[in-house]
Amino acid sequence: MFKGHDCGQRRGCYCHGHHPGGFHRHFLTAAEKKARLEEYLKELQAEVKAVEERLKELGEGA
Repeated sequence: MFKGHDCGQRRGCYCHGHHPGGFHRHFLTAAEKKARLEEYLKELQAEVKAVEERLKELGEGA
């Protein structure tokens, strides 16, 4: 998910391989890495919440 190479979804940059002047960027900036990590953290927190809710449901049925 956080690979610095390649352009495309969830990796590299979202330029589809085209930069002005023919420059092809291969690595994420620190700000891009931070933004992606923050997004990933939100996804993980949502998953934890879903698991906790499921455990609660299972506990009520036992």
